[in-house]
Amino acid sequence: MSDAPDPGSAAPDPLLSPDASLDLEGALARFGLEKFRPGQREAVETLLRVGRLLLVAPTGGGKSLVYQLPASLLPGTSLVVSPLVALMQDQVAALDALGVPATFLAATLEGDELRARMRDLGRGVYKLAYVAPERLAFPGFRGLLRDLDCPLVAIDEAHCISEWGHDFRPEYLQIGSVLGELEGARVLACTATATPVVRDEILERLGLAEDTPQLVRGFARPNLALGAREVHSKRERDAAVDSTLGQALGAPGSVSGCAIVYAPTRRATDQEAERLARRGYRVEGYHAGLHGEVRETVHRRFSEGEIEVVVATNAFGMGIDRADVRAVVHLAPPSSVEAYYQEVGRAGRDGAEATGLLLVSAGDMPLRRHLIDADAPSAEVAQHKWNLFLELMRWAEGGSCRHDAILRYFGDEEETLAGCGRCDVCRDLVERDVADAESVDLVVRKALSGVARIHGRFGLQAAAKLLRGAKDARLESSGLDRTPTFGALSERSELWITRLLRRCVTAGWVDFFGGDRPVAALTEEGLRVMRGEQAARLLLPTERRAPVTDADAPPRDRRPRREAPDADLDADDQALFEALRRHRLAVARAGGVPPYVVASDRTLRDVARQRPRDAEALARVHGIGPAKIASYGAGLLDVVARHPEGD
Repeated sequence: MSDAPDPGSAAPDPLLSPDASLDLEGALARFGLEKFRPGQREAVETLLRVGRLLLVAPTGGGKSLVYQLPASLLPGTSLVVSPLVALMQDQVAALDALGVPATFLAATLEGDELRARMRDLGRGVYKLAYVAPERLAFPGFRGLLRDLDCPLVAIDEAHCISEWGHDFRPEYLQIGSVLGELEGARVLACTATATPVVRDEILERLGLAEDTPQLVRGFARPNLALGAREVHSKRERDAAVDSTLGQALGAPGSVSGCAIVYAPTRRATDQEAERLARRGYRVEGYHAGLHGEVRETVHRRFSEGEIEVVVATNAFGMGIDRADVRAVVHLAPPSSVEAYYQEVGRAGRDGAEATGLLLVSAGDMPLRRHLIDADAPSAEVAQHKWNLFLELMRWAEGGSCRHDAILRYFGDEEETLAGCGRCDVCRDLVERDVADAESVDLVVRKALSGVARIHGRFGLQAAAKLLRGAKDARLESSGLDRTPTFGALSERSELWITRLLRRCVTAGWVDFFGGDRPVAALTEEGLRVMRGEQAARLLLPTERRAPVTDADAPPRDRRPRREAPDADLDADDQALFEALRRHRLAVARAGGVPPYVVASDRTLRDVARQRPRDAEALARVHGIGPAKIASYGAGLLDVVARHPEGD
């Protein structure tokens, strides 16, 4: 997916030689590389030509080369804003080894060393200077920047500037004013978060134009064998960790590769590190409560291969460039699908097989709710972060290929595989015999027929009652209680049927749309499965476990919260969605509010699908109430009116 303008429409960059391709190839060779990874050349050329770019690529996708290579070509000193000292140290050491002068400025440096680096920075000694966002608050450093010949500013982990993202950091809010003082500098914002509303807020916070090119590159990692497992005791959890490490690494002391074990708290980190040490692994713990020198030592020893296993909180990982991580284990779910995929993506960067295991237990949801309530700046943000966590828990619930489910979450439908063949769900599906597969097909087709009956009229609860054959006024008034589908799954509980329907949502066969009470509908793929034209590759729920549902959400909002990927829109609707995004960003900027205050991505998608022509029709769109109509309705309707279907 690419929002970049036609390359032929941009003016040539005056700072590049006429034969820019030779310059890029020469710089690539200087970095010891033979060729660009998919999408890297396009990103570099767009940045150099247009002068601004938002790059979305997964962890390990080669984002750093997109700013390092141009910085090595352009005159002056490029600035890289990075959140972790470990990342700065690794990249500066690698650049120095390549003969590209670079430095980093961090609070961990001694005063004399820091002052010496600042002097050299002012003299133009370096091609790249890495700084933490906190340093931008120092008046002396800001003064130095104003006198710096700075051709490029790269903001790594740019989603940290978004309150709607999964890792908001207030210190990132200073970056926009810095860019305003560095007039003429190119700007590259890098993130592994692909959510459109986060991307729009990044542009708004950085003061970048609405037409800034956005390159979103592939999230497929088919070499990762993903899995999730529910554990009911510490003994069961320990056994799962030991089994995964044993299969991925071999016996302690004779391992091949390394592993990262993510723990939810500092205490859990220390305890698990001690346990694995007793089992014979060369292991260290890593969390923000440790002294800075200790963290640096752990990071260095891990990077140099002296440590087999690191047990860490989410403070560990940014900038990790070790290719032979064979396993990433989560002792508890992180905050979102984005956070999980970023962390598990640190495995298998060499392209070889690697394992990702997510462990879930009964205490995870109350713990996460507590963490969200303690940190969120507002009830609205807390609700959004809770919904993000529920998306991860639904993914953990499983039922369909985990690889494909994650790609659908990010809107990367083109790289789905109709089953990766390596995750725990796909392996279970392969082991299922033919007779069982036929019975699953029949059950799933019955479930989808229930959705087809209520298509566009009611939600999943009504479909579950219809399939169960339960008494319900809506079914009676609409005559659905007299259809052949009524009671088609009467042998199952309503709870079980609801879980099955949610798995159908995750598989991409059922979706939601509508107003404040979203209704369910079959997708085109779901229609094919229901008709028997496509196999139902799905694991049926068990009866022993309660589902993750919106009933677990705070009482103020119990609505289904699945955001459909962009691929659910046809070409005309997608064009309208992008126009609505540009309008949202302009309105947010004019009103001095974050883009999500104007409208969520889901709201804009519903507007693009339904194309309301008046306020009454707009009120039927998800997330639009009287206040939204009064404040933003006229503008949204105007965008729709200017984009008739078929244009």
